[in-house]
Amino acid sequence: MNNSCTVWTPRMLSILRIVAAYCFIWHGTSKYFGFPGKAIEGLQIFSMMGIAGLIELVAGALLIIGLFTRGAAFIASGFCAAAYFIGHVAGKGMLLFPVMNGGEAAVLFCFVFLYIFFAGPGPWSVDAARSKA
Repeated sequence: MNNSCTVWTPRMLSILRIVAAYCFIWHGTSKYFGFPGKAIEGLQIFSMMGIAGLIELVAGALLIIGLFTRGAAFIASGFCAAAYFIGHVAGKGMLLFPVMNGGEAAVLFCFVFLYIFFAGPGPWSVDAARSKA
């Protein structure tokens, strides 16, 4: 049992990266394109929400394919930490209780991306393919 889990550990890192980035990128697409959900009317690219959407789109796309993974994960992690404190704690308080301020996703994304920053992209990534060449 333990040996089969160990064999799959690097692959599961790649799967975690892909699934987290897939979920993350939809936040940006909904802000800019209204899919899924509703677009933000009159979204300015240099507004706080506009920059948030760009980070979600660009970092999400890079993380899905595993290109510049550590840098994209570092930026995404910091962005999610800022989103938690600016968008959730500042507005509703309850720093230690994200379920009370609606910030569970921001906290989880923050720590998943922080883990990916330290662990790397996994074997199923453009970064891994580039390092073999």
